Amino acid sequence: MHTATLTELSIALKNKKISSRELTEHFLARIKQYDPALNSFITVTAEQALQQADHADERYSKGTAGPLTGIPIAHKDIFCTDGIKTSCASQMLDNFIAPYDASLVTAFKQAGTVLLGKTNMDEFAMGSSNETSFYGSVKNPWDLARVPGGSSGGSSAAVAARLTPAATGTDTGGSIRQPAALCNLTGLKPTYGRVSRYGLIAFASSLDQAGPMTQTAEDAALLMNVMAGFDKKDSTSMDEPVPDYTQSLNDSLEGLKIGLPKEYFSADLDPKIAACIKKAIKHYESLGASIHAVSLPNCHLVIPLYYIIASAECSSNLARYDGIRYGYRCNNPKDLRDLYERTRAEGFGDEVKRRILMGTYVLSAGYYDAYYIKAQKIRALMIQDFAQAFKQVDILIGPTTPSTAFKLGEKTKDPVSMYLSDIYTIAVNLAGLPAVSIPAGFNDGLPVGMQLISPAFTEAKLLNVAHRYQQITDWHKELPENFK
Repeated sequence: MHTATLTELSIALKNKKISSRELTEHFLARIKQYDPALNSFITVTAEQALQQADHADERYSKGTAGPLTGIPIAHKDIFCTDGIKTSCASQMLDNFIAPYDASLVTAFKQAGTVLLGKTNMDEFAMGSSNETSFYGSVKNPWDLARVPGGSSGGSSAAVAARLTPAATGTDTGGSIRQPAALCNLTGLKPTYGRVSRYGLIAFASSLDQAGPMTQTAEDAALLMNVMAGFDKKDSTSMDEPVPDYTQSLNDSLEGLKIGLPKEYFSADLDPKIAACIKKAIKHYESLGASIHAVSLPNCHLVIPLYYIIASAECSSNLARYDGIRYGYRCNNPKDLRDLYERTRAEGFGDEVKRRILMGTYVLSAGYYDAYYIKAQKIRALMIQDFAQAFKQVDILIGPTTPSTAFKLGEKTKDPVSMYLSDIYTIAVNLAGLPAVSIPAGFNDGLPVGMQLISPAFTEAKLLNVAHRYQQITDWHKELPENFK
């Protein structure tokens, strides 16, 4: 039951081969059995989940159920959920009970899904390994001594171990795609503005984007049918037509032009990962696609560019956590300055403090022009690089990560080394484009992810290309041995 895709579960529920309550009880039992070793959930909402499952079963009996009615899912603990703790994996929000639902959460409620709980993450989505969480590190189901990736590591570990059929994540610099790659999942980062950010607790507002983390591209399409759309509550939401993402999954790839950015196949890439990607490209050629070399000349600047812009926006967004309105407050402050200083010093972890300090520095009077303004100009050049590439090809393909999952603690004392984990994913966020990571093989028993990138608002094409590959390969069906 837990190995079934969303499509298979939807058919089983519709045909009454299983009830939503039975399905929900099965996954709650798996969470209870396996999550102590993984630490993928911060909050498990068992009682509410069973109530929602019973309501879903009623909808089936009345004939009012939709494709995802009765399907259990989990939300990253960065989405506000009415009456349920929303912590962002930080001590700062450890006692925060959201008074409303994020628009994404509302959409899934209306679709009739069942909420199993809220998943662990890097604190305020700042990290690439899920080791910065106030609630402890998440473990990778493929090797418990290794990281699951971040910041959506709890969602990726939970789906990979089949503790939930699917989960939501957020992607600011690769935080859906990188953990999807390290855990053998399909992880989609939609076009900026395609999925509402209302109720998504902000890290970097011009980069953050919610998306699905699933077993397959077909599953991701089902979730996108619920998630995508204009939201007047979100000023960054784009009022663009939303297709049925499942309708074009089986379209032919005959004549598809695939671009290989030469910068993505540099000496920094593990040769074994490069070999997996090249094998995948052969599969696409067999489906009728042609391969073309392209260049993204400003890609070598992504790391400094991202950490200037993201840290600046983080510094601004996190200024609201001051110990006065909500969240953590230090004990017995002697005055207002002491309240601010100790609340923020005690409530935030080291990585969050590091990025706040970097952001405050680049926004300060003496350095704003030299760093932040220059970074925004280079960002414009990077957007032009992608525009030029897409004049030549339909889609770009490359690795998602430069290596497979690294060991817990391996990079925690070397922030720059940790930041380099996102070297292939960051540019997509800076350009606001959609991208997906899909399973493409294994290296020494650890999953390898392949990244597909396409022009803005072409998620349907992206999922079509991913789905056709998954129809002729079985990498996405592989499960961690101890969680079968």
